[in-house]
Amino acid sequence: MKTKAPSILSADLKITGSIVSDGEVQLDGAVEGDVRATDLTIGEEASIKGEVVAENVVIRGRVVGSVRARQVQLSATARVEGDVIHATLAIESGAFFDGLCKRSSDPLSDAKSSSATSSKSASQNGSASTSSSTASSTPPPAAAASADKAVANDPFTSKS
Repeated sequence: MKTKAPSILSADLKITGSIVSDGEVQLDGAVEGDVRATDLTIGEEASIKGEVVAENVVIRGRVVGSVRARQVQLSATARVEGDVIHATLAIESGAFFDGLCKRSSDPLSDAKSSSATSSKSASQNGSASTSSSTASSTPPPAAAASADKAVANDPFTSKS
């Protein structure tokens, strides 16, 4: 079987929109949108503002957004500002990472289910925030008294 050549997006290329590939992508330019590929290499001068989803991703440049991949490698020149959901994660000394990392046995299937869940929870949160905004912000006297007892019994806040 003949192996396919990687798609190379050069440094002078700026894309506004999503990129989807069933093969290998080497990105050296700038993308404002989501990037999905089987294998993805983000070059040192490259930047992505959006979600990255791949089987394997090597980040040498900048990503502002979430990263979902089975194998994630952050090189020393990487700058990631967003959450990383992974099965395997390697971070080289010098890499900048600001976000949460979460291990998942199947991070790619989580991507499909989380989009449906997040839109469902967003609609539920919207209705919940409406009902809570009509409630009084002052707690009932009984709740305030029980909160005072809890503070009095707390060994870290009580004065001896």
